[in-house]
Amino acid sequence: MAPTLQDHDAYCEKLVREHDRDLWLACLFAPQPARKHIHALYAFVLETSDIREKVSQPLLGEMRLRWWRDIIDADTPGDAQAHPVAAALLAAAAQFDLPRDEMTAFLDARIFDLYDDPMPTLAALEAYCLATDAAPIRWAGKILGAATNAAFDDAGVALGLTKILRSGKPAFIPQDLSAASGLTGARRELATLARRKYDSAYRAATELPAGREALLPAATVPLYLEQLARTGYDPDVALSEPSPLRRQWRLWRAARGAGL
Repeated sequence: MAPTLQDHDAYCEKLVREHDRDLWLACLFAPQPARKHIHALYAFVLETSDIREKVSQPLLGEMRLRWWRDIIDADTPGDAQAHPVAAALLAAAAQFDLPRDEMTAFLDARIFDLYDDPMPTLAALEAYCLATDAAPIRWAGKILGAATNAAFDDAGVALGLTKILRSGKPAFIPQDLSAASGLTGARRELATLARRKYDSAYRAATELPAGREALLPAATVPLYLEQLARTGYDPDVALSEPSPLRRQWRLWRAARGAGL
């Protein structure tokens, strides 16, 4: 028998649970009817965020991103029905009128991941984070019935910057910051900006009558920024991870209003 949409939803949840347990736990706080659609969004994010590790050369990565773009741009499901994540994503996009132009912008931004070109400026890095980390939070907010709010963009930038600092990849450190402050100083400035964006998102979230659960993927940002501060922002100092229990406790408190 051909897989059903229910099978695709189960696949997406499994993918999120196995590859990013904190993200999966954050999704659990969303109302049950919306949860499967949010799983589809983040399964799409996970499928496209590690393409570099799956291919032997950048051109093959671009071909994979092109396939996703063709699926999203198509008027009919076509090949998407054979791919559980694509099928679930398109179903969510159709039901909630998700912005497909933002999805294609997300894929375009992911091309940067495939190469070793340096990030030229802080403005370019913020634009990258808005396209790759803030956009899925906005989509989840729309699924949850939220109106447009600055909290989604600020939370996404905070999350994206924190991920970059945790990864230790020097190509993502903006050249204008590192030229002015050195690598360690640039990392400190990015961490400061991430905290400022997180605090701004927290303030803006108080105005959300619905959809606050969409912000929870960024709830652990302060924990990681604390760990970065303990290293003195030195990229050569090993970064320890907050314990799973601390991360879960942070998510639980944030879901009840003590944070994002």
